[in-house]
Amino acid sequence: MFKLRMRNFTLITALLLCSLSWISVSASESHTVEVQSGGDVTLMCSNISSTQTHTEWFRVINRTKPSCVSSMYGSDSEALHCDGFENGFKMSSNISTVFLNITRVNSSHSGLYFCGFNQSNHIVLGNAIYLQLQDGMTNIMNVILTVLTVFLTIVIIVLAVKIRKLQTAVNEELQPERNKDLGSDELNYAALNFQAQPKRSRRPASEREMEPHVVYAATR
Repeated sequence: MFKLRMRNFTLITALLLCSLSWISVSASESHTVEVQSGGDVTLMCSNISSTQTHTEWFRVINRTKPSCVSSMYGSDSEALHCDGFENGFKMSSNISTVFLNITRVNSSHSGLYFCGFNQSNHIVLGNAIYLQLQDGMTNIMNVILTVLTVFLTIVIIVLAVKIRKLQTAVNEELQPERNKDLGSDELNYAALNFQAQPKRSRRPASEREMEPHVVYAATR
Protein backbone atom coordinates (compact mmCIF):
# COMPACT_ATOMS: atom_id res chain seq x y z
CA MET A 1 0.00 0.00 0.00
CA PHE A 2 2.82 2.39 0.89
CA LYS A 3 4.66 1.68 -2.37
CA LEU A 4 1.46 2.22 -4.36
CA ARG A 5 0.85 5.58 -2.71
CA MET A 6 4.48 6.50 -3.33
CA ARG A 7 4.24 5.64 -7.02
CA ASN A 8 1.04 7.66 -7.38
CA PHE A 9 2.67 10.63 -5.69
CA THR A 10 5.74 10.34 -7.94
CA LEU A 11 3.64 10.06 -11.09
CA ILE A 12 1.47 13.06 -10.20
CA THR A 13 4.51 15.14 -9.32
CA ALA A 14 6.37 14.23 -12.51
CA LEU A 15 3.38 15.13 -14.67
CA LEU A 16 2.97 18.43 -12.90
CA LEU A 17 6.62 19.30 -13.28
CA CYS A 18 6.63 18.45 -16.95
CA SER A 19 3.65 20.74 -17.53
CA LEU A 20 5.21 23.60 -15.62
CA SER A 21 8.60 23.04 -17.28
CA TRP A 22 11.57 25.00 -15.98
CA ILE A 23 9.54 28.12 -15.12
CA SER A 24 8.43 26.60 -11.82
CA VAL A 25 12.00 25.73 -10.96
CA SER A 26 13.26 29.23 -11.73
CA ALA A 27 10.59 30.72 -9.50
CA SER A 28 11.92 29.00 -6.40
CA GLU A 29 14.92 30.26 -4.49
CA SER A 30 18.19 28.60 -5.50
CA HIS A 31 21.85 28.70 -4.68
CA THR A 32 24.94 27.00 -6.06
CA VAL A 33 26.91 24.25 -4.31
CA GLU A 34 30.33 23.37 -5.72
CA VAL A 35 32.01 20.03 -5.09
CA GLN A 36 35.23 18.46 -6.31
CA SER A 37 35.13 15.44 -8.57
CA GLY A 38 35.08 12.24 -6.52
CA GLY A 39 33.99 14.03 -3.37
CA ASP A 40 30.80 13.76 -1.33
CA VAL A 41 28.12 16.40 -0.89
CA THR A 42 24.91 16.70 1.12
CA LEU A 43 22.10 18.85 -0.26
CA MET A 44 19.62 20.29 2.24
CA CYS A 45 16.06 21.45 1.80
CA SER A 46 13.96 23.12 4.49
CA ASN A 47 11.06 20.98 5.58
CA ILE A 48 8.07 23.26 4.99
CA SER A 49 5.52 20.65 6.10
CA SER A 50 4.35 20.61 9.70
CA THR A 51 2.93 17.08 9.38
CA GLN A 52 4.08 13.72 8.07
CA THR A 53 3.85 13.83 4.29
CA HIS A 54 5.42 12.56 1.11
CA THR A 55 8.66 14.30 0.28
CA GLU A 56 10.64 13.85 -2.91
CA TRP A 57 13.90 15.03 -4.43
CA PHE A 58 14.04 15.97 -8.11
CA ARG A 59 16.78 16.92 -10.53
CA VAL A 60 16.39 19.11 -13.60
CA ILE A 61 18.84 18.81 -16.49
CA ASN A 62 19.14 21.70 -18.97
CA ARG A 63 15.97 23.20 -17.43
CA THR A 64 13.76 20.92 -19.50
CA LYS A 65 13.87 17.42 -18.05
CA PRO A 66 12.84 16.94 -14.41
CA SER A 67 13.68 13.51 -13.02
CA CYS A 68 12.71 11.85 -9.78
CA VAL A 69 15.70 11.08 -7.56
CA SER A 70 14.19 9.64 -4.38
CA SER A 71 11.15 9.93 -2.15
CA MET A 72 10.03 9.06 1.36
CA TYR A 73 7.06 9.44 3.70
CA GLY A 74 7.79 11.40 6.88
CA SER A 75 11.15 11.17 8.58
CA ASP A 76 11.05 7.60 9.90
CA SER A 77 10.34 5.64 6.74
CA GLU A 78 12.86 4.20 4.34
CA ALA A 79 13.60 6.25 1.24
CA LEU A 80 12.86 4.82 -2.20
CA HIS A 81 15.13 5.68 -5.10
CA CYS A 82 13.93 6.24 -8.64
CA ASP A 83 15.40 4.52 -11.68
CA GLY A 84 18.96 5.55 -12.35
CA PHE A 85 19.53 6.89 -8.84
CA GLU A 86 19.88 3.69 -6.88
CA ASN A 87 23.63 4.01 -6.35
CA GLY A 88 25.40 6.93 -4.67
CA PHE A 89 22.24 8.66 -3.42
CA LYS A 90 20.86 8.59 0.10
CA MET A 91 17.80 10.52 1.25
CA SER A 92 17.02 11.27 4.88
CA SER A 93 14.88 13.70 6.84
CA ASN A 94 14.21 15.15 10.25
CA ILE A 95 11.68 17.60 11.62
CA SER A 96 13.23 20.69 10.01
CA THR A 97 15.37 19.52 7.06
CA VAL A 98 15.34 17.06 4.19
CA PHE A 99 18.76 15.77 3.10
CA LEU A 100 20.14 14.22 -0.06
CA ASN A 101 23.65 12.80 0.23
CA ILE A 102 25.57 12.12 -2.98
CA THR A 103 28.81 10.14 -2.88
CA ARG A 104 31.64 10.05 -5.43
CA VAL A 105 30.29 13.03 -7.35
CA ASN A 106 31.05 13.18 -11.08
CA SER A 107 29.94 15.28 -14.02
CA SER A 108 26.70 13.28 -14.43
CA HIS A 109 25.52 14.52 -11.04
CA SER A 110 25.57 18.19 -12.05
CA GLY A 111 22.20 19.86 -12.30
CA LEU A 112 19.45 21.66 -10.44
CA TYR A 113 18.06 19.77 -7.43
CA PHE A 114 14.94 20.65 -5.47
CA CYS A 115 12.50 18.98 -3.12
CA GLY A 116 8.72 18.77 -3.27
CA PHE A 117 6.09 18.24 -0.58
CA ASN A 118 2.59 16.85 -0.90
CA GLN A 119 0.25 19.12 1.04
CA SER A 120 -3.51 18.70 0.65
CA ASN A 121 -3.01 16.97 -2.70
CA HIS A 122 -0.95 19.89 -3.92
CA ILE A 123 2.76 19.77 -4.73
CA VAL A 124 4.69 22.50 -2.96
CA LEU A 125 8.26 23.05 -4.14
CA GLY A 126 11.03 23.79 -1.67
CA ASN A 127 14.24 25.69 -2.26
CA ALA A 128 16.37 24.68 -5.25
CA ILE A 129 20.08 23.89 -5.23
CA TYR A 130 22.35 23.92 -8.27
CA LEU A 131 25.09 21.31 -7.94
CA GLN A 132 28.19 22.28 -9.89
CA LEU A 133 31.33 20.23 -10.33
CA GLN A 134 34.52 22.15 -9.61
CA ASP A 135 36.98 22.31 -12.47
CA GLY A 136 40.53 21.33 -11.54
CA MET A 137 41.95 24.03 -13.81
CA THR A 138 39.71 26.60 -12.16
CA ASN A 139 41.06 25.63 -8.76
CA ILE A 140 44.64 25.96 -10.03
CA MET A 141 43.89 29.38 -11.51
CA ASN A 142 42.30 30.51 -8.24
CA VAL A 143 45.41 29.43 -6.32
CA ILE A 144 47.70 31.19 -8.83
CA LEU A 145 45.66 34.40 -8.67
CA THR A 146 45.69 34.31 -4.87
CA VAL A 147 49.48 33.85 -4.78
CA LEU A 148 50.00 36.64 -7.34
CA THR A 149 47.74 38.97 -5.37
CA VAL A 150 49.68 38.34 -2.16
CA PHE A 151 53.03 38.72 -3.96
CA LEU A 152 52.05 41.99 -5.64
CA THR A 153 50.75 43.34 -2.35
CA ILE A 154 54.10 42.59 -0.66
CA VAL A 155 56.02 44.17 -3.57
CA ILE A 156 53.92 47.33 -3.38
CA ILE A 157 54.47 47.62 0.37
CA VAL A 158 58.26 47.11 0.00
CA LEU A 159 58.47 49.70 -2.80
CA ALA A 160 56.45 52.19 -0.77
CA VAL A 161 58.82 51.78 2.20
CA LYS A 162 61.90 52.17 -0.01
CA ILE A 163 60.51 55.28 -1.69
CA ARG A 164 59.73 56.76 1.72
CA LYS A 165 63.26 56.10 2.96
CA LEU A 166 64.74 57.57 -0.23
CA GLN A 167 62.70 60.73 0.13
CA THR A 168 63.79 61.08 3.73
CA ALA A 169 67.48 60.66 2.78
CA VAL A 170 67.22 63.24 0.00
CA ASN A 171 65.58 65.75 2.34
CA GLU A 172 68.33 65.23 4.91
CA GLU A 173 71.04 65.82 2.28
CA LEU A 174 69.39 68.99 0.99
CA GLN A 175 68.85 70.50 4.43
CA PRO A 176 72.54 71.56 5.08
CA GLU A 177 72.75 73.15 1.62
CA ARG A 178 69.61 75.11 2.30
CA ASN A 179 70.97 76.29 5.64
CA LYS A 180 74.26 77.30 4.00
CA ASP A 181 72.52 79.25 1.25
CA LEU A 182 70.30 80.90 3.82
CA GLY A 183 73.37 82.02 5.87
CA SER A 184 75.01 83.62 2.81
CA ASP A 185 71.85 85.51 1.96
CA GLU A 186 71.60 86.85 5.51
CA LEU A 187 75.23 88.06 5.41
CA ASN A 188 74.75 89.80 2.05
CA TYR A 189 71.60 91.46 3.32
CA ALA A 190 73.44 92.68 6.44
CA ALA A 191 76.31 94.05 4.32
CA LEU A 192 73.89 95.93 2.07
CA ASN A 193 72.14 97.42 5.07
CA PHE A 194 75.45 98.47 6.54
CA GLN A 195 76.56 100.21 3.31
CA ALA A 196 73.24 101.88 2.81
CA GLN A 197 73.35 103.71 6.13
CA PRO A 198 73.99 107.55 5.66
CA LYS A 199 77.25 109.03 6.82
CA ARG A 200 77.03 110.95 10.02
CA SER A 201 79.10 114.11 10.75
CA ARG A 202 81.70 113.48 13.41
CA ARG A 203 82.48 117.23 14.03
CA PRO A 204 82.01 118.56 17.50
CA ALA A 205 78.72 120.09 18.30
CA SER A 206 80.40 123.49 19.03
CA GLU A 207 81.78 123.70 15.50
CA ARG A 208 78.43 122.78 13.98
CA GLU A 209 76.82 125.57 16.00
CA MET A 210 79.44 128.22 15.08
CA GLU A 211 79.46 127.38 11.39
CA PRO A 212 76.69 129.75 10.36
CA HIS A 213 78.53 132.73 11.96
CA VAL A 214 81.89 132.34 10.17
CA VAL A 215 82.88 135.37 8.13
CA TYR A 216 85.17 134.80 5.18
CA ALA A 217 87.50 137.77 4.30
CA ALA A 218 89.71 138.19 1.37
CA THR A 219 93.28 139.46 1.95
CA ARG A 220 94.89 141.61 -0.62
